[in-house]
Amino acid sequence: MTRPGGTWQNWGRSTSIRPIRVERPRSPEGVQRAVRAAAAQGLRIKAVGAGHSFTDVAVAPDVLLELDDLQGTVSVDEARGRVTLLAGTRLHRIPALLAPFGLAMENLGDIDRQSISGAISTGTHGTGAGFRGIAAQVVGVTLITAAGEFLRVDEEHNAELLPAVALGLGALGILVEVTLQCVPAFVMHAVDAPAPLDEVLETVHDRVAAADHFEFYWFPHTDVALTKTTERLPESAVRHPLPAVGKWIDETLLSNGVYRAVCAAGVAVPAITPPFSRLAVKLTGDREYTDLSHRVLTQSRTVRFREMEYALPRDQVVPVFRAVQALIARRGWRVEFPIEVRFAAADDRWLSTAHERDSAYIAVHRYWRHDPREYFGAVEAICVEHGGRPHWGKMHSLDAERFRELYPRFGDFVALRDRLDPERRFGNRYLERVLGA
Repeated sequence: MTRPGGTWQNWGRSTSIRPIRVERPRSPEGVQRAVRAAAAQGLRIKAVGAGHSFTDVAVAPDVLLELDDLQGTVSVDEARGRVTLLAGTRLHRIPALLAPFGLAMENLGDIDRQSISGAISTGTHGTGAGFRGIAAQVVGVTLITAAGEFLRVDEEHNAELLPAVALGLGALGILVEVTLQCVPAFVMHAVDAPAPLDEVLETVHDRVAAADHFEFYWFPHTDVALTKTTERLPESAVRHPLPAVGKWIDETLLSNGVYRAVCAAGVAVPAITPPFSRLAVKLTGDREYTDLSHRVLTQSRTVRFREMEYALPRDQVVPVFRAVQALIARRGWRVEFPIEVRFAAADDRWLSTAHERDSAYIAVHRYWRHDPREYFGAVEAICVEHGGRPHWGKMHSLDAERFRELYPRFGDFVALRDRLDPERRFGNRYLERVLGA
């Protein structure tokens, strides 16, 4: 968001910038005009959505485009189950836009505050061994190139570019429209249950294979995993949503309100963190319900934090988790946020963290008032040793030299960038680091 005085900050308060100017285009043509004006003045230009990336991938050193007014449905192809959205459309608005057509997104991450363009451009994903990230649901995009021209990419136009532009880090152009391949609307049956951590680690691959979606959280300083197992059901299935009062207690009072207070107190008194974590696993994570897919896949998170997440070859998830567990114990850190473990299927997007390999994700967090660098740096070293690829929108320290080793199509992506944006109209320091100058 842009604050008084013209300073833009991301949600996690991990990065900020004061651009030369801020513009809020209300149409794709407005974006085109802004790009042409920036080019005429020799300025760089970047678009931001909801600011939910923890890296400075969207930082705009010169001209910042806020896409808040570029939201809504452009068209719906009911026969093929496809919907075209304006690029600034927030994920949490999409279910209502799809509902009249009996459609839903195939999968979602656990936070839905992002814009659709920001989510796909940074590789946002959900969990489920048979389901790919959101960028893999994209079957078409329209973007404004550095030359200020409209470029359509879909199965009929420039199809060879789709695996690059559907997850383009904002480096190839400014997205103005995104076309998603949707699925018939469905409901989900969810079981949240605590289980002994060692048991979950020993059986994790069986649990992943047996369910449509499986994930788990582990609060350091405990020996319990909070598991979430969900199955997909037809839209006609009977729904048993969480009672309103119980949901408010779990998600608003405990998971956000009380938790925020404890995190804040833990900055001054770290010793309160372990006993609270042990209490948290007793009070939460034990429920069963059936509801519309987006209500099960996503949850409200209002406690501000910073995050690092690495995608690993799936067979490396347990060794890495064990190494992180031992690291925390050895260093004596009081870590207030749980570690999150999720899974996703391989896809063909050139810069996807799941490119050509079934993946497991390990995410670590710190309350936003804590300095996460020591913790994140040590965890990152473990993940890198095991072939990890960092989430593009979450904190990491890798650079282009390392990414060239991690991504088979990295050179092709950079070559496409050279062609579409030779003057680096859409560049910033983050892109210089991860893609090269």
